[in-house]
Amino acid sequence: MTSAHYDRPPGASVDGPQVALKILIAGGFGVGKTTMVGSVSEIRPLRTEEVLTDVSTGVDDLSGVEDKSTTTVAMDFGRITFRDGISLYLFGTPGQQRFWFMWDELAYGAVGAVVLADTRRLTSSFASIDYFERRKTPFVVAVNCFDGARRYSMEEIRGALDVDPDVPVILCDVRERNSAKEVLITLVEHAIHVG
Repeated sequence: MTSAHYDRPPGASVDGPQVALKILIAGGFGVGKTTMVGSVSEIRPLRTEEVLTDVSTGVDDLSGVEDKSTTTVAMDFGRITFRDGISLYLFGTPGQQRFWFMWDELAYGAVGAVVLADTRRLTSSFASIDYFERRKTPFVVAVNCFDGARRYSMEEIRGALDVDPDVPVILCDVRERNSAKEVLITLVEHAIHVG
């Protein structure tokens, strides 16, 4: 699966069937969901980011992301089209618990999800993993390798998150387009395999 963004000139036709798949990008607050959508989207991503204010003090846990100044309050949206005619519509979920009520609407019709994880705050991934396990939505865990964060083996991460052996767990840097793209390819392949 190769990306149309790099592999096809603008306006060129795509051979084969056109397939649109809805994918969720989920995870805890400040884990890189907005960054991932932005790094792979072939269109200017829709973002619903707002500046964090004093009102969120005591409500939002900024542990490990003290320098974060904005937050997604509804969703992020982007699109990536691959040469084989598959378009992925990416919906980044809000990370804070106070916005989780939107997840059911965002998840409607999704074929799979990426759960982004941060090894400095793995517990922030539990809610997303539980959500997709309960809904029986295929998902992968993508560990976003933040600068300065301690590195762990895939077995250690899998054990800490207590995910089933068939759930792919991969390392990534969502700032890098190719790395984020590989996460999406892994998810689509996993969703096809389990579906």
